[in-house]
Amino acid sequence: MTDTTKPQPDDKPGAATTDGAPQDVEPDVEPEREARSRSLLKEIASGDALSGALAVLLAVFVGSVMIAATDEGVRETLSYITARPSDFFSALWDAISGAYSAMFRGAIFNYNLDDTAQQWRPLTETLKFAGPLILGGLGVGIAFRAALFNIGGRGQMLIAGGAAGLVGSQIDLPMAVHLPLAILVGMAVGALWGGIAGLLKARTGAHEVIVTIMLNYVAYYLLFYALAEDFLFKTPASNNPKSLPMNETAILPKVLGDRFNLHLGFVLALIAVGVVWWVINRSTLGYRIRAVGENPHAARASGINVGRTYTVVMMIAGSLLGLAGVNQVLGTVSSGVSLDLDASIGFDAITVALLGRSRPLGILAAGLLFGFLKAGGFTMQSSENISVDLVLVVQSLIVLFLAAPPLVRAIFRLPAQEAK
Repeated sequence: MTDTTKPQPDDKPGAATTDGAPQDVEPDVEPEREARSRSLLKEIASGDALSGALAVLLAVFVGSVMIAATDEGVRETLSYITARPSDFFSALWDAISGAYSAMFRGAIFNYNLDDTAQQWRPLTETLKFAGPLILGGLGVGIAFRAALFNIGGRGQMLIAGGAAGLVGSQIDLPMAVHLPLAILVGMAVGALWGGIAGLLKARTGAHEVIVTIMLNYVAYYLLFYALAEDFLFKTPASNNPKSLPMNETAILPKVLGDRFNLHLGFVLALIAVGVVWWVINRSTLGYRIRAVGENPHAARASGINVGRTYTVVMMIAGSLLGLAGVNQVLGTVSSGVSLDLDASIGFDAITVALLGRSRPLGILAAGLLFGFLKAGGFTMQSSENISVDLVLVVQSLIVLFLAAPPLVRAIFRLPAQEAK
């Protein structure tokens, strides 16, 4: 008996017309590019802790080389290294150890002082700097979990900090109402600003990188107009656009007394770490975020509203970065709202999120590390005459090595990471 079964056309969308006749289709390139982009993001943001630690180690090593190369004593002894090599290695050790010991004294514990409180004051400075970095890292990291690039941290901080500063400097209320109101207004405005990018992504497919970068400029010039043109803000007579100082009832209280600058903002950052951890790992919303980040097409097929998830996650990201802006305006620089209130934290937060692998606890550790670098950099500059820009170089190198895990593994001769 002859088998009359014929090969069936491939069961792919567009492979056949409704009457079964095959038709030619051009490959859909855009989903492939989107998938490659998402795969690259996941590869960078989801590596193991060992790669992150080794990336930091490599960055510190390269920083040490730069310290040695710019030190006058090292360069001088290098000219007669063959005659007295001990002088060169002694100068090399003094330059590197002096720089990093100065960083330790400025960021953790100043053993050159006698007063115990003043000895531990550098640690409180590290925690103060780490607070907004942790909040910003959480805002960027939770967007990464949904495979979204939130590059709009600066704009979200500016617009939220401006809103919180408006409430904090222009309204008179009791502290029990004033401070919570300023914090909530800042977070709400940050959420709305982040939500714009999420909504455009969901409704029109606009790329969030372009949208968030453009919103940075919009936020900057809106705040500039509000300060320079005396619009909304009552500003002092000055050439620099800046608002009046915050009212005492809207300033984040210091948690260790007036001798230290550490304020309630760091406590809010710790609370945010716990909340984000619970949302990501224990809630239904967190499951949807992770599912969309892994594969939005599969998530949509399983009934998840991908567009709504994009909008919600960007609103959460905006509220967290908004809280970082609130932290700056009501705590660290409560002398008034200015155009540099973000202090580059919006971009540093990207590095913090990458180093923390988009995990709340990892972001906490990365934020503390970057707070350490920022606090210690000033002491390193003042006592060892080393440019504070070296800290920025170290941070940039950390990003470079984080973005190239195979390079890190090749340098340390580690086995290749198994595919999951």
